[in-house]
Amino acid sequence: MNWTDKKAIKVAILDMYEGFANQGMRCIREILNQFGENESISLDWDEFEVRIEKQVPDLSYDIYISTGGPGSPLESEGSDWEKVYFNWLASVEKFNANPANVIKKQVFFICHSYQLVSRHYKVATVSKRKSTSFGVFPIHLMTEGKDEVVFQGLKNPFYCVDSRDYQVISPNHNRLQQMGATILAIEKERPHIPLERAIMAIRFNENMIGTQFHPEADAIGMSLHLQTTEKKKTVIENYGFEKWESMISQLNDPDKIMWTYTHILPNFLQHAVDYLQLVEMDL
Repeated sequence: MNWTDKKAIKVAILDMYEGFANQGMRCIREILNQFGENESISLDWDEFEVRIEKQVPDLSYDIYISTGGPGSPLESEGSDWEKVYFNWLASVEKFNANPANVIKKQVFFICHSYQLVSRHYKVATVSKRKSTSFGVFPIHLMTEGKDEVVFQGLKNPFYCVDSRDYQVISPNHNRLQQMGATILAIEKERPHIPLERAIMAIRFNENMIGTQFHPEADAIGMSLHLQTTEKKKTVIENYGFEKWESMISQLNDPDKIMWTYTHILPNFLQHAVDYLQLVEMDL
């Protein structure tokens, strides 16, 4: 029996957008659709509204993607929805730690989720930025990042869509080592600004990885979105015409956001599927 004859791969999307309009959910759905079609794989997914409905998936899923979202990753500490979210995370950790469970759950954390989990694990400091980071920026791979399967095929630096008021900085190296976690990437170097560079990606363990930026950002869709009258007006009012113009130009550059979009989450999904297939064949 080949892989395509078997049951569908189940993906859970943990929606952290709190009901706010966003491009992230659309982009993730499109990546899942495209991946399933390109690989001729039956890929089924369900969505769980975490912050309002306090919904989280059970352990019947193979792959979990926890999204970005608005607001502070600090002020929600101790909230009811965070307790539900971290109970879910603990259940995944417990499942993966059980030697009897040969097939481990694969998890990807994006932006707001990445900040929450970094704070939860105490691997670094999560703090408010002096100013909002908004635009297309270069990301620099660390040594471990160059060997990371999820980043295969990326240039160094590669480019990402970044939109955040908070950051993960000041790594706790003792805690990282204790967890077996590794820093994969950091933000662009700015020698003229005396500020610590943010940590842009961490592999928390062999089954969990996260990025500060948005790997799901679809260059074409986001370019069209930024050119709508309302969004163009908002960006220009907040960041200036040059920022808007620069984003449109970089979004349409095939070596920048388009490249990131077609590599990081597809690599994560491919690695997860290959792993599932390998373990299934050995059972």
